[in-house]
Amino acid sequence: MLSSLKIILLISMIIFSSCDNSSKKTKNSIDNDVISEKIKTPDTNNITNEKFYIVNNINEKDIISNPVELYDTNQMVFVLGGKFIFGSSTGLEREKPEREVVIQSFLIDKNLVTVEDFRKFIDSSNYITEAEKFGNAIVYDDSVDIWKLLDGATWQFPLGKSKIIAQENHPVTQVSWNDACAYCEFYNKTLPTEVQWEFAASERGEKKNQLYYWGNELVVDNKYMSNTWSYGYPDSIGLQDGFKYTSPIGYFDSNSLGIFDMSGNVWEWCYNWHLPYEGNSQIFPADLQGKAQRGGSFLCNPNYCHGFRLSARSASSPESSLFHVGFRCVKNINKKNN
Repeated sequence: MLSSLKIILLISMIIFSSCDNSSKKTKNSIDNDVISEKIKTPDTNNITNEKFYIVNNINEKDIISNPVELYDTNQMVFVLGGKFIFGSSTGLEREKPEREVVIQSFLIDKNLVTVEDFRKFIDSSNYITEAEKFGNAIVYDDSVDIWKLLDGATWQFPLGKSKIIAQENHPVTQVSWNDACAYCEFYNKTLPTEVQWEFAASERGEKKNQLYYWGNELVVDNKYMSNTWSYGYPDSIGLQDGFKYTSPIGYFDSNSLGIFDMSGNVWEWCYNWHLPYEGNSQIFPADLQGKAQRGGSFLCNPNYCHGFRLSARSASSPESSLFHVGFRCVKNINKKNN
């Protein structure tokens, strides 16, 4: 367990939230675009020296049209590679500029990794998560509007041991980027890159002219389209969408590719570092170059955080474990094995 002095020294890294700076915020709102947090001294040798997030374009003739091996269609979706517009010309500065890219086909999990999935991994591998090693993890207490390191918070008890155990069919949370990578590696998979995630979420780029994969409104025919912080900010997390925290996987409609929860529920770890796109003049300080996250979470609301937009980005240090961040896996397809 970390000492009080060490915690003070370690709360130095930043979680980006994809906030709409044009929206007014109350005095109790999450300040600006960031939430200060940290659970471990950053490994400076593990921070990239790259200036931009580089997308490796391929030749369109090299796109693989079929998977290289059989896969479980109940678990994964084959996403045919192709050309699309990556980034946004109208979003936040860190989402700019737009550029045309061509990416390879890949397989992606239909659903977020669940508590049940993660439990099977733990039972098979005897892996110990970083939150369990450190003795604490990040939780937001909406009753007092505070983010805090909570002792005893883990993937099994994401709100702390005094709260109920995580539900098996909900996305696993309180797993760091390192934990997510360990899970993926165990199953011979990896985390999606941001370009893969955005390509799949936007239905191979076909919905890039919309805010969300279903359209431009969060509520359609009086139905909430994803698990977001629908009401009550900043006093309490709203329940109008049916859930205060995470929702069961597959509860909300999938996109046309059959992929669920690509908007809301939990932020999703991506493989790459959170860096400016090529052509962006921003320079992210070294201590802000966390691992990228996509998709928004149950904490996002358009009044202060529009993280469930298709182009929205977030980030946190790879050692951080948070109660609103989870992940899904991808399997890359190699041309030479096709």
